[in-house]
Amino acid sequence: MKYLNHLHLKFDALSINEGFARSAVAAFCVGLSPTLDDITDIKTAVSEAVTNCVVHAYPNGFGKIEIFVGLGKDFVDIEIKDNGVGIEDLEQARQPFFTTKPTEERAGMGFTVMESFMNDLKLSHNQSGGLKVFMTKKLQPKNLMASKTQNG
Repeated sequence: MKYLNHLHLKFDALSINEGFARSAVAAFCVGLSPTLDDITDIKTAVSEAVTNCVVHAYPNGFGKIEIFVGLGKDFVDIEIKDNGVGIEDLEQARQPFFTTKPTEERAGMGFTVMESFMNDLKLSHNQSGGLKVFMTKKLQPKNLMASKTQNG
């Protein structure tokens, strides 16, 4: 796909980096003049995806998370991937309240949250066995937002 601009990040799968990832992706998207609602949705979805990688992908230690962001004219594509243990049953993992860590305080709502804030969500296995989360956010038309502001 041809993008107007793109970004590729790679960082350690540490919980301290979740805020960095969320902020970096949001800041990169600002060039498209998204609404505050769109930015909030993107930040929330990125937070959930990165947190899933940190918590679930590397249970035995250190790993990496990669993020690709592609900006189109009126949309943002985001791919977040790890090379961790992966998820055997992707459809089961998408079910609300499903968690691979039932003994911990995990709600099992990560993919459900991502899906609710983005227009499209796809999960796939990496060649390495890890997981790829691909999300698309269609941005609200700017002229629609201008009329909302003028009309209250």
